[in-house]
Amino acid sequence: MEFRRITGLPPYVFTIIDGLKVEARRAGQDVIDLGFGNPDLPSPTVAVEKLAEAARNPRNHRYSSSRGIPKLREAVADLYIRRFGVALDPEREILTTIGAKEGFSHLMWVLLGPGDSALVPAPSYPIHIWGPLFAGAGVQYIPMGGGDRDLIGEITEAIDSSWPRPRVLVVSFPHNPTTTCVDLDFFQRLVDLAKEKEIVIVHDNAYAELGFDGYQPPSILQADGAKDVAVELYSMTKSFSMAGWRVAYLVGNAEIVAALQKLKSYLDYGAFQPVQIAATVTLNEDTEHPAEVQQIYQKRRDALCDGLARIGWEMEPPRGTMFAWAPIPEPYREMGSVEFCSFLVREAHVATSPGVGFGPGGEGHVRFALIENEQRIGQGIRNLKRALTKLG
Repeated sequence: MEFRRITGLPPYVFTIIDGLKVEARRAGQDVIDLGFGNPDLPSPTVAVEKLAEAARNPRNHRYSSSRGIPKLREAVADLYIRRFGVALDPEREILTTIGAKEGFSHLMWVLLGPGDSALVPAPSYPIHIWGPLFAGAGVQYIPMGGGDRDLIGEITEAIDSSWPRPRVLVVSFPHNPTTTCVDLDFFQRLVDLAKEKEIVIVHDNAYAELGFDGYQPPSILQADGAKDVAVELYSMTKSFSMAGWRVAYLVGNAEIVAALQKLKSYLDYGAFQPVQIAATVTLNEDTEHPAEVQQIYQKRRDALCDGLARIGWEMEPPRGTMFAWAPIPEPYREMGSVEFCSFLVREAHVATSPGVGFGPGGEGHVRFALIENEQRIGQGIRNLKRALTKLG
C-alpha cells in the first residue's frame, strides 16, 4: 500500500538509542537517561487537584471549544502582562492548542502550501523542519552554529537568495538543540526585517521560563510592531511541568490566530475541558512555579557542565533551555553522532541524543537533556569518565 506524507520520512534515529537503552535495562543495567527531553518534574499540586475535581463534574465531559474556554484565554493574557508586559486580547489574539507541536503543525497548514517555502533553523527541533514539509512547502535552512555571528544578516541573505521567496520564518529562542539565546534587540531587528520583507514570523517560545545566570528569555511580542507580522507559541510543558497534559497557546497577530482557529474548528473540539480548567487555575494561582522549575534546571545544568569539564569534555554551558549541546570530543569525532551515542549507552550506560537527528548541522554533536536529578547526573559523569578513556 502507498501512503502520503510519511513516505519521505527518514528513520527516526532517536529510536536507535531508545532500543539500546531498553536492551541495556532488560539486561539489568542502570541507564542514566539524558536523551529524550521528557520533563521528569511533577505537575503542580493545584493542577492535579483541580483536574480531579473538574473531572467529577459530568458537565465537563461534553465537547469543549477548539479555541479554548474564555477563562483560560484570560489567564494567558494575564500571564503575558505579568511576564512580558505584553497586552493580548483574549478574544482575538489568543488560541489554545493541544500542545505546541499540534499548534505549530496545523499553523503551517494555514500559512503554507505547495509552491511556498519556509526558512527554518538548522539544526532544529524536528517538527520545525517537518511541519512545513507536511504542508507541502519547501524548506530553506538558517545555520544555527555558535560563535560571534551576524544572525540577522544571515537571515536577510537567506530571504533574498531563496526561491521561492520564503513566506514564513520559523524561529525558537532559547533554541533546541543548540541552546542559542537572543535578546529583545534581536527580536526588534527581526520584526523590522519581517515587515520590510513581508514575511510572517512564527516563534516557538517553548523555553520561555528556562533562562540561566540571570538571563530572562524575551517574547518576540515585546518588540514594537510584532503583532503586525508575528505569532508565538507558549507551552505549559516545561514552564509548568505539564508535559503530558498537552496545553499550549498561539498568541499574537489576530488574523493568523483567526486562521488557525478556523482550521481547528474543523479538526478538533479542544482539549478535555477539565484539563483546560486545571490549566486556568494553575496559571492564576501557581505563578511561582516557573521560577522554581528554572532553579532546578539551572542546578542540573551546573552539575552536568561542571562534571563534563572535570573529565575533559569541553562545551559551552547553555544560557537557556533544558538541554546542553556538546561537540563530540575530538578523539571520538570520527565515530559520528549515532555511533558515539550508541557507544555511550553500551559502555557508559548513559543515553543521549545524536545530533544528526536534528537535521542539517547537527552531526558532530550530542544533546544532553536535563531530565535526571543532580545525583543521577553525577553518576552519569562517573560512568562517562570510566568509558571515555581517550579524554585528557
